[in-house]
Amino acid sequence: MTSASVPSDLIHFTTHENFTTRLVLATLSGKSIKISNIRSDSLNPGLEDYEISFLRLLESVTNGSVIEISYTGTSLIYRPGLITGGSFSHNCPTSKSVSYFIIPMLMLAPFSKKKFSIVFKGLTSNKNEVGLDFIKWGFIPLMDKFGIKDVELHTLKRGSYPNAGGEVHLIVNSLIPQPVTTHILEIPNISSIRGIAWCTRVSPSVVNRLVDASRSVLRQTGCEVNITTDVWRGENSGKSPGFGLTLFTESKKSPLRYIIDDVAQSGETPEDLAEQLSYRFLELIENSACAPRSQLDMAFIFMVIGKEDIGRFIINKNQIDSNLIQLMRDIKILFNTEFYFQEDDEYDNTLIATCKGIGFTNASKKIA
Repeated sequence: MTSASVPSDLIHFTTHENFTTRLVLATLSGKSIKISNIRSDSLNPGLEDYEISFLRLLESVTNGSVIEISYTGTSLIYRPGLITGGSFSHNCPTSKSVSYFIIPMLMLAPFSKKKFSIVFKGLTSNKNEVGLDFIKWGFIPLMDKFGIKDVELHTLKRGSYPNAGGEVHLIVNSLIPQPVTTHILEIPNISSIRGIAWCTRVSPSVVNRLVDASRSVLRQTGCEVNITTDVWRGENSGKSPGFGLTLFTESKKSPLRYIIDDVAQSGETPEDLAEQLSYRFLELIENSACAPRSQLDMAFIFMVIGKEDIGRFIINKNQIDSNLIQLMRDIKILFNTEFYFQEDDEYDNTLIATCKGIGFTNASKKIA
């Protein structure tokens, strides 16, 4: 099917960029979309295995969705159904960690007909992807600020790259009509730094080396540093050896956290991983406002589908990148609403992002 023959009711996007986010936005808006030119110039054109797996997951948590994939896999049409949730297991390919699938579900689950109870099987951590502890200590507290409570993520088994073997249970009991309007305008004062050093199928001494190396960097901040260890053994430790570290801040007044994580590559020592991550963590704090860049997509989407009121969220100017700009363009196309930015007089190098919610109605509940 060429773009010239796209039915008039379809909204047309191109390339595989922002794939899951566009599908989430289409599902929440109830609008049908076509995505074309999916790696059409690549030696391996079309959808990847993890994208196909995500489409299957989307079918499982909705009722009435229609997905049409072209013969070459370089284009698809998605007509969203109602979000129905449910209880089941989903096997994730080892090309992506389970977070690739969980984070989009966090943006759909609160607006479902029934609660979500999904066991994801696969990689629980992967290079350049957020891990489970990041979701627990970063995304779930952010959801709470938008009135979405009773969200749980239980690690049943940790599974490291490449052979995985992990299992994670996501439970979302909070079913609400729409997110609450939120005004987050203060940069949190850091009271302490916490962390989790974990390992699977390696010597327990590895996590102690991670802790010591990270503390040697972070103690220079003058903050209390408390990093706990999480050693996995036996059948619950997956099928491959691995280790990683998550660091996050605590504040007495704000539940939001600056947070970062990473896992070791082949041949990387615990000391190298911990020291480099700790310095990156300090840089992230310097270049963030109330939340790290990785959480802004979720925050902006919840602001858009909130009540018909003005929500505000402070961000650092350095956090505006091409992906965030593309997200706002996609929001404009699918929801016909825009974000406005104004200089913040209280803090340096910050902007206040303002958006009026569309008064999202949970169609799944109305029909239920």
